[in-house]
Amino acid sequence: THTAGNGFFDPVYVGATVAGNLIGAKVLLLGSESPTDDPAREIEILNQIVQDPTIDGLIMTTPQVGAYNDIVKAAEAKGIPVATTNSFDGTILNRSGIGHTGQDASAAAIAGEALVKCLADKGIEKGSIVLPSSTAMGNIEVNNRVTSAFNAIVKGLKDAGKLDAFKVDAGPENTGIDTNPNDPVNGIVTLFESRGDVVGAFAGNNVFTPALAKAVAQTGMTGKICAYGFDLGPAQQDAMKSGDLTGALGQQPFLQGFWPVMQLYLEIDRGIAAANLDTRAQLVTKETVEDVGKRFEN
Repeated sequence: THTAGNGFFDPVYVGATVAGNLIGAKVLLLGSESPTDDPAREIEILNQIVQDPTIDGLIMTTPQVGAYNDIVKAAEAKGIPVATTNSFDGTILNRSGIGHTGQDASAAAIAGEALVKCLADKGIEKGSIVLPSSTAMGNIEVNNRVTSAFNAIVKGLKDAGKLDAFKVDAGPENTGIDTNPNDPVNGIVTLFESRGDVVGAFAGNNVFTPALAKAVAQTGMTGKICAYGFDLGPAQQDAMKSGDLTGALGQQPFLQGFWPVMQLYLEIDRGIAAANLDTRAQLVTKETVEDVGKRFEN
């Protein structure tokens, strides 16, 4: 995976291990040590393990579009079946023959819709809605999430006849307001302070969502704005419990580990062709986070 250092992939690893135990397979769990997305390090690891003669199947995340074809070639040359999970690369070599388990970025619209409802519930009639992110991270899936959330917010406000009263800003390409991924908290705090009238915010991944929650707390905006994010790592769960985060979208990460292991088993053992699984998104709030947290225990 492209990060193993921030807790998001913990339930993915749990799901993979559960599947491995069911079928009697040894599952080796590897990922970048970085707490932020690190596709380059992931690719280094993949290039090493694809040379391992004991490997029977390979599951990988693919956040950096176009960077994995050589790995697929090397695996296929050795007869190693490949499955992808979490992040999707539609251009990958032999895409139709490689099963994918993950969430379509359009699921982020669920958060956009929830944000519009939150504004109405709070009686907020005007202000800025910001979507901080960073295209420099090279994760097209995150870019698409931000765009999807942006479109849903705009549509929801327009349908309610309130779009003219709000400024919805996701940057010039609607992929996010460029924010430093190496210092996201200060970046978002600065964004809030420069706008002066922020009433809503959305962050599209596990880097910017915890940062959004911290920025909300630091600026004294807890409970005053509608702040939504992505993923259900430990930081997100804590932020929802404290109220710094209004809600977050879960990717059903257990399934992102469990299903690709089972898919490779079916391919190897029974010759069943690659099948995709859309894990969709689950909106979690302060009211429901305790129940969801129990499901993702490690």
